[in-house]
Amino acid sequence: MLPYQNLHQAEAALGRELTIAEKLWLNYSANKPDYLLHYHNILFLILFYSIAPLPYMFIELSRSKRIDKHKIQSKIKNSFQDMLKCYKDVVQTFIVVVGPLQVSSYPFIKLIGIRTSLSLPSGGEMFWQLLVYFLIEDYTGYWVHRLLHSNWGYEKIHHVHHEYSAPMGFAAPYAHWSEILILGMPAFLGPAVVPGHITTYWLWFVLRQMEAIETHSGYDFSWSPTRFIPFYGGAKYHDYHHYVGRHSQSNFASVFTYCDYLYGTDKGYRYLKSIHRKVPL
Repeated sequence: MLPYQNLHQAEAALGRELTIAEKLWLNYSANKPDYLLHYHNILFLILFYSIAPLPYMFIELSRSKRIDKHKIQSKIKNSFQDMLKCYKDVVQTFIVVVGPLQVSSYPFIKLIGIRTSLSLPSGGEMFWQLLVYFLIEDYTGYWVHRLLHSNWGYEKIHHVHHEYSAPMGFAAPYAHWSEILILGMPAFLGPAVVPGHITTYWLWFVLRQMEAIETHSGYDFSWSPTRFIPFYGGAKYHDYHHYVGRHSQSNFASVFTYCDYLYGTDKGYRYLKSIHRKVPL
C-alpha cells in the first residue's frame, strides 16, 4: 500500500511531478494492500489465456484457404469441442493449482523485493529486466523440459502436455498439475535474481504466456513480428517437438534456440530443414 494520502504528498516525497502513468498507478493502488496487488497475477493469467488464443481459434474453425496454407500440420483440425474442453481443463488447473501457488508465494515475493511503490520503472528498465527474465527462464526451462523427456518424467508427468501432437493456442499451458509447478520455478527465477516493480512482474508473466500461446498455435505466419527476434524459435520450431512426441529429443527450447544449438538437440529439425524448404509435418 502506498504511504501517500493524495497526489500532493506523493509529488512532495518524490520531489517532482508524477507522470501520467504514475498518477494512474497512485489512483489505482493507493488503498490496495500489497498482497492484493500480487494476487492480480492469477487474474491476468486467466484473462489473457482466455483472450489471446481466440484469433487462432477463429482461424482454425474457419479454415480459410488463404490462411490454411500457414497451418503447420494441415491434416489436423481441432473442433470447437476440443478447444473448449482444453480451455476448461486449463482454467481448472489455474484455479486449483496456480491460484494457491500465487497466494502462498506472496511472502517470497516480498522477501526478494518486488515493489509496488512509486516511482514506476522506465521503459528501458522494464525492457532490460524482461530480457533477463526471458533469458534466465529460457535456459533453466530448457533443462527442466529436457529432464521431463526422460522415461520417468515423460511417463509420470510430461505425457499430458503431449496429448496434443498438433498443438493449438489453448493447449500452451495444458499439462499435468505437477508440471505447472515445476515449470513455474524457472519463471519465478528471473524476478528473484533481478527484482523490479510489480507492474514488470505482471507484464513478464503475461508476455511469457502470450509467447507460449503463439508457439503452440499450430500456425506459422510469415508476417509475425516475432520473426525479427534473434534466435527466436516460434511455432514451426516447437510444433516439430510435438509432432515427434514421446521420443522427441529435439527442440526443447521454450523461447530461443541457442540452447538446442549449443547442446545439439536440434539436429533432427535442422536436417529436415536442410532437405526441405518447409518442414513436411
